[in-house]
Amino acid sequence: MEKWSIIFVCACFFITIACCSQDTEGGHEKWEYVLEDTGDVLQLALPLTAGLMTLINRDYKGTKKLAFSYGTTMALTYSLKHFTKKERPEGRKLYDSFPSGHTSSAFSGASFIQRRYGWSYGVPAYLLASIVAVSRTEAPDGYHDFWDVFAGAAIGIGSTYIFTKPYQKEQMSFGFSTYQNTYSLSFLYKF
Repeated sequence: MEKWSIIFVCACFFITIACCSQDTEGGHEKWEYVLEDTGDVLQLALPLTAGLMTLINRDYKGTKKLAFSYGTTMALTYSLKHFTKKERPEGRKLYDSFPSGHTSSAFSGASFIQRRYGWSYGVPAYLLASIVAVSRTEAPDGYHDFWDVFAGAAIGIGSTYIFTKPYQKEQMSFGFSTYQNTYSLSFLYKF
């Protein structure tokens, strides 16, 4: 997946918002609903994209690292929701606001992509994860506040950095060289 295709998806998103910004019933505009739906999709699309990238690159160690980091992210997120019991800001009397699960999921996927495969893929992934964070605060119901999405992003990024190292395609290389009557054989292994 090239970084330009991700940028194309972002551009289509903003064009859709511009075309749909009309008043609807309930005092909300269509773009707010589009933003909410986009966040719902991207929260899963980013980690799934990270997983597909590991499979396409035959990076099975990366698949394992993604599983550990994403599993840690989700376990920590839902444990904190259970123990903090922070009320949601929209007033539905639900006590599972802190941290944002959508945001932690999206940032876990985005930070894995950046950490494992570099900033050329990471920048568009972080932009998409930021859209998820905004969708949680600015959607019609405003499910979270700043601290909820900030904590979700920090958990997603932090757990990824605990488990994930940058991808090295070739771990072993052999070399042979000659110079006058001297022969050398080299072996390099990258950890």
